[in-house]
Amino acid sequence: MIEVVTFGCRLNAYESEGVKARAREAGLDNAIVFNTCAVTAEAVRQSRQAIRRARRERPDARIIVTGCAAQTEPDTYARMGEVDQILGNAEKLDARAFRDDTERVRVNDIFAVKTLAPQFVESFDGRARAFLQVQNGCDHRCTFCIIPYGRGNARSVPMGAAVEEARRLTEKGFAEIVLTGVDLTSYGSDLPGRPSLGTLVGKILKLVPELKRLRLSSIDSIEADEELWRAIAEEERLMPHFHLSAQSGDDLILKRMKRRHGRADTIEFCERVRRLRPEAAFGADLIAGFPTENEAMFGNTLRLVDEAGLSFLHVFPFSARKGTPAARMPQLARAVAKERAARLRAKGESALAAHFARLVGSTQTLLMEKHGMGRTPCFAPVHVAVPAKQIFRRVRVTGAAPAHLVAEPA
Repeated sequence: MIEVVTFGCRLNAYESEGVKARAREAGLDNAIVFNTCAVTAEAVRQSRQAIRRARRERPDARIIVTGCAAQTEPDTYARMGEVDQILGNAEKLDARAFRDDTERVRVNDIFAVKTLAPQFVESFDGRARAFLQVQNGCDHRCTFCIIPYGRGNARSVPMGAAVEEARRLTEKGFAEIVLTGVDLTSYGSDLPGRPSLGTLVGKILKLVPELKRLRLSSIDSIEADEELWRAIAEEERLMPHFHLSAQSGDDLILKRMKRRHGRADTIEFCERVRRLRPEAAFGADLIAGFPTENEAMFGNTLRLVDEAGLSFLHVFPFSARKGTPAARMPQLARAVAKERAARLRAKGESALAAHFARLVGSTQTLLMEKHGMGRTPCFAPVHVAVPAKQIFRRVRVTGAAPAHLVAEPA
C-alpha cells in the first residue's frame, strides 16, 4: 500500500496524485509519502508530528518526505530518525528518485528547473472535480514568503499541453476542472508569445466544449488581464468564485510585504466582477500580526472584509520564516498575532453567514461531491438529499447552518 499524506495548498493536492503514481511506477508497495508545506512554521510542525505518529503505527513502512518544507529545510527532516528518504520538489515527480534509495537526501537546486511539464494524473480518488496544474514557481519576492525557495521561479505548462490535459480529464468524466498554480495569474510570462491566463481560459472553454465548469484556484487581482475579464463577463462556465491573494487591507503593511497591489485594488476588482457577475463570491488569504502592524492597520484589514465583500477567508497568524526579509523586521508578540487572527476569523464567519443568508430562497445547480453534499457555482457547500449517482442537481436553498447551506430538490 502507498499512502500519500498531503499538507498545504491545492497545488500540493494535485501533485500528490502524481507522487502516488510515480511511487507505484517505482515499485513501492509499503510506503508513506509526506508531501509537506512550508508556508508556516505550524505546517512544518504538523508534518513532523504526523511523521512520528506514522512511524509508531506502521513501523515497517518506508517513510519518504517531500514537498516545499523538504525543499527549503531538508536538514529538519534529515535529523528525524523516522524518515527513510527526503526528496525535493523536482525529484518527487520522478519515479527514478523513489526507486534509487542510495541517497537518503536528494534535494537539488530548485532554481535550476527552467521548464514545467504537465503531470498526467490518472485519477483523483474520491473527488468530484479535477485539479489541473498549469503553473509553478514565482518570480516575485514578497518579504514574508518562503515559497519561491521551495518552488523556484515561475514556469508555465505550454498552452497546447494544458488544453489537451483538460480534454483528457473531461473525457475521464470530470465535470469541473480547477486551474491551479503558485502564481496563477503570471501564467504564460515564460512561454513564447507570452499568452495570458485569460488566453488559456478562453482556449480551454472553446476547445473543450464538453467541460461543464472551469474554476480558478487563487489569483492576484492586479494581474487579471483583459482576456480574463472578457471570460468573466461572457463565459457562464467560468465559475463566479475568486480567491484573492490579498494578505492585508492596509497599504503600508502591503508595501512592507512587497505586494504589488493596494487595498483599493482589491476592492475595485471585487466591484468590477460583481458588475459583470452579480452572483460572484470572493475569498482571500489574509495575514494577521505582520511585523510593525498596529491596531489601526489591523482595523483596515478587518474593514476590507466588508468593503470588498469577502466571504471565504483563509486567515494566518504571521509566521516568521527563516531567510525571509520579514523575519528580520520588528516582530509582534505571538499572542498578539494569534488574537488578531482569531478576530479576523470571527469576522470571516460573520461574513460567510451573511453570504449564506443571501442565498436562502435561491435556486442553484450543484456539482455533487458526495452523497448529500454539493457545491454551488460560487463554491458554497450545500447539503441536500439526492440520488448518490447524480453529477449535477438543481435545488432550492431552504436554510443555512454555520458551515453549509441546506436545500431540497427543485
